[in-house]
Amino acid sequence: MRREMDTVDPEGLDLTDNVVKINRSAKVMKGGRRFGFSALVVVGDGRGVVGLGFGKAREVPPAVEKGVTDAKKHLVRVRLRGTTIPHAVTSGYRSSTVKLIPAAPGTGIVAGAAVRAVLEAAGVRDVLSKALGSKNPVNLAKATFEGLRSMRTRREVIERRGVEIS
Repeated sequence: MRREMDTVDPEGLDLTDNVVKINRSAKVMKGGRRFGFSALVVVGDGRGVVGLGFGKAREVPPAVEKGVTDAKKHLVRVRLRGTTIPHAVTSGYRSSTVKLIPAAPGTGIVAGAAVRAVLEAAGVRDVLSKALGSKNPVNLAKATFEGLRSMRTRREVIERRGVEIS
């Protein structure tokens, strides 16, 4: 359910990339094992823009490059309230579920490596998180990304419902 209004053009942004996970797979052939690599990469500007990408190749550097390219194609703008998120959100991807809770300034990012990478790239500085279900880093990162995409500010919800602000 990709929202067109959320997508961001990567031109002119100062994006940094971070490799979250590199997986190695092997298939047995007549001459021996052939290895393949997949890389999960997160890119962001640290000010509310984040993207998640996945790349596969025979060697690690091309897999990372493909992941960065894919992440730049899937950039979205995240709603932030100061240094934290606007509201608590629970999001899942496959068998992994991530719960993100806003935190007071100075708390920091209380999260595992995969969730932390996505939140740091997005520019979130204070948040609590809990990973439920599978702890697969790829699925946790995708669940976190979906959770950040699904957040709405109070004003957006009020406008969507057609209610006046009191």
